[in-house]
Amino acid sequence: MTDHRLDPANPFAADSALPYGLPDFAAVRPEHYLPAFEAGMAEHRAEVAAVAADPAPPTEENTLVALERGGRLLRRVSLEFFNRTSADTSPELDAIEAEVAPRLAAHRDAIYLDARLYARLESLAARAEAGEVDLAPDAAWLLHTLRTDMRRAGVGLPEDAKAELRALNERITALETTFAQALLAETNDAAVLVEDEAELEGLSPDAIAAARTAALRRGHETGWLIELQLYTHQPALASLRRRDVRRRVHEASVTRGLRGGPHDTRATLLELARLRARRARLLGYDHHAAYVAEDGTAKTTEAVNAMLGRLAPAAVANARREAEALERALQADEPGAHLEPWDWSLYAERVRQERYAIDEEMLRPYLELERVLVEGVFHAATALYGLGFRRRTDLRGYHPDVRVYEVLDADGSELGLFLVDFYQRESKHRGAWMNELVPQNRLLGERPVVVNNHNIPKPPDGEPTLLTWDEVRTLFHEFGHALHGLLSDVRFPSQAGTEVPRDFVEFPSQVNEMWAWDPDVLARFAVHHETGEPMPREWVDTLLAARQWGEGFATTEYLAAALLDQAWHQVTPEEVPDDVAAVEAFEAAALERAGVAFPAVPPRYRSTYFQHVFAGGYSAAYYGYIWSEVLDADTVEWFRENGGLTRENGERFRRVLLARGGSTDVMDAFRELRGRDPEIGPLLARRGLVDAG
Repeated sequence: MTDHRLDPANPFAADSALPYGLPDFAAVRPEHYLPAFEAGMAEHRAEVAAVAADPAPPTEENTLVALERGGRLLRRVSLEFFNRTSADTSPELDAIEAEVAPRLAAHRDAIYLDARLYARLESLAARAEAGEVDLAPDAAWLLHTLRTDMRRAGVGLPEDAKAELRALNERITALETTFAQALLAETNDAAVLVEDEAELEGLSPDAIAAARTAALRRGHETGWLIELQLYTHQPALASLRRRDVRRRVHEASVTRGLRGGPHDTRATLLELARLRARRARLLGYDHHAAYVAEDGTAKTTEAVNAMLGRLAPAAVANARREAEALERALQADEPGAHLEPWDWSLYAERVRQERYAIDEEMLRPYLELERVLVEGVFHAATALYGLGFRRRTDLRGYHPDVRVYEVLDADGSELGLFLVDFYQRESKHRGAWMNELVPQNRLLGERPVVVNNHNIPKPPDGEPTLLTWDEVRTLFHEFGHALHGLLSDVRFPSQAGTEVPRDFVEFPSQVNEMWAWDPDVLARFAVHHETGEPMPREWVDTLLAARQWGEGFATTEYLAAALLDQAWHQVTPEEVPDDVAAVEAFEAAALERAGVAFPAVPPRYRSTYFQHVFAGGYSAAYYGYIWSEVLDADTVEWFRENGGLTRENGERFRRVLLARGGSTDVMDAFRELRGRDPEIGPLLARRGLVDAG
């Protein structure tokens, strides 16, 4: 028998001795991970087996609490490892992830397909129904979610079907890891090297300096490197004047994963789509999207399709009107030219400047990272929730760029730790996200440790980091996720913070974006980084007035991606193409059917670099951003109706929504906050879709 006891010298063998249980990153080496995973899985399985085999009648304590106490070692290593592989990976870590990911899928199946455990949960539910046991509300909800999750996992299937399911889950997990690793390598490889500085005309001096730094960091003795972000429309396209250079950048972006070679993602995504469809059929669903929707607040793909279908026509109509204005501006420079995707961002900025006398390059000197963070993001959290933040330079992160802040509650008590990792690098996956390193829970007495990751180009040493407005919004957005984790106040680890339905999880983060636009908050952080002068008041007013400009583009590119996600996941196994050459045709046909095939506005993510759905946990759930935005826009109206940025509003939002995490039905929590079901009107108004539907 294999001995899975963990060497006491392994840093995962015991809880971290650092404040708040912060992982001891300095002590962890790659060789520590696999033994910790193996020991953690063995320990956890034994703990679950003991619960399942307990001869005593099931109670809250001997079943639910016992399950929640289990798996501590596995949780420690998993949270640290997968944050590391997303934010600072290496070939060695990639190899470990490729090995461990399918084993973790098998471990989950061993628990969720355990008929003895399910029978015990069913018995506990029957005892509670009969009044033999009295479950606390959070325990009752935990019991409900566990029973639902096990049923959906296939616990009721015959043994031969369970064996097939286990094989599918392991392969799907392995493919998701393959997709993520290939996409990171492909995105790094697709960066555009410019040899002549004149080709960078239009970029700001700090952006040019950042491109030179990126080239040097990647081993190019000469030239400037335009590194790619995850999404289709690259930030540099808003500034580059040379049309041929814009085209190079755009084509590098949209052909990721399509170019053949070792990092081509098409075969992986096709197999993923097919296997997910097979798994859904095995579990009794029409397709993978139906399986996913049932577990969210949407409940059905009919509801998802109705929402997306309602928004698409008006969004595309708005985008076409915007395109007409942009093409006129383009033809003033190049008579007879037709608007192409690589022209959109530059001329959108040009038209915005003409209409509103403001553009991104004017704003950036007033959007310095440190001030946006402290006087914007942190200040809004202080004004709403009474939080305090102090830098902990004595605590280190997993990379030298990571900062650690201690978060204090309104009464001065120690609440948790917030780590933030701002800069782009080759070892970091693209995009922006929040991870938990320690989930808050009262059961084990753990306080939250959360991390925000961004991909901001790093300036040369000693130079300020100046942001685009989109990057400012992203800082507020991701900190909204962080607040969901930091302000969690639940008993059970599995219900902490962002452990809510996928189509609800974006709601608190989207609400937090509103404070970037708040005139009083904006006035605090929008200050010139050299002169200290505030952003001119007329610029602030204009920025707010121009907020709806570009919503046709933004909504259309988002909907195109969301509809593409649904297209890949509302098919049977037989309907998934067999040939990688068919990927683009499938994509084009899906966009055409959905009414969003507008060449000037390609999807925010094309299939081959759609990390959210082929590697990031959002498969068939990318619709959740706009589904959550219905709640967000309605809640923004609630804040405005009640006086905006006040401690009273913050405390109510914290108590009713953020603190509860996944310990209750999240829609019940929303109804308690708003006093009714959500209404779509505020979203339609925000996005200029008042004529939709």
